[in-house]
Amino acid sequence: MLRADNNLIKTLKKQKRENDSLLFLDNFKIIKDALNAGLKAKYIFLTREEDNIFGEIDCLIYKVDHSIIEQLSESKTPQGVVCIAEYTPHIVEKPNTNFLVLDRLQDPGNVGTLIRTACACGFKYVFLLDSVKPTNAKLVRSTVGTIFQQKVIPISSKNFIQKAKEWDLNLLVADMDGENIFNFETNQQIGLIVGNEGQGVSDELVSICTKKVRIPMQEGVESLNAGVSGAIIMYQISKNKLL
Repeated sequence: MLRADNNLIKTLKKQKRENDSLLFLDNFKIIKDALNAGLKAKYIFLTREEDNIFGEIDCLIYKVDHSIIEQLSESKTPQGVVCIAEYTPHIVEKPNTNFLVLDRLQDPGNVGTLIRTACACGFKYVFLLDSVKPTNAKLVRSTVGTIFQQKVIPISSKNFIQKAKEWDLNLLVADMDGENIFNFETNQQIGLIVGNEGQGVSDELVSICTKKVRIPMQEGVESLNAGVSGAIIMYQISKNKLL
């Protein structure tokens, strides 16, 4: 196993701050899932040689002190591994399954939870409209590796609206005046739009939606967390396929 020199560590610490296309993964399970999904690792750093569980891979593997792991990891209590890989976003393409559209979501925990739920419910495409970057470490951890099974597509709101019209997409949005989601059924491919944590879905996106639904709640509660409401609606849409 190789030994990392100070220049390499210094360069990687700088890239961690400045290079948004790099993933810094610090969880053994997530790294395994990412590699199995075809992600190409550039470097793997380990504190113990016996923790090299990655088999024959085309990647430089270094043994380092735990202090190096702490410098390259975002976790407060890192596991003793960091994998650095180049993340290539999926190309913009027309979805062929149900899909999720996230409009200006900035909380990486919410976005990660929604991507994980989308995967569980068969929503294979996730469009990130001016939202948190898919390389955000907290986002990746929140997906528990499912981000590497999904087609996650960063795109501007303007470009998505143009594509939605071009592709004639069937879009759904949560609205207090909409149909009760628990009475809603469809056999059509559909895309759910979940809006910004504070501002909701933009008027431009609402204007191209074909359906509005609401989650019934007790009086005095205006709305749910974006991750919770998105999960409820996605499950209800896909429940017949899951049960």
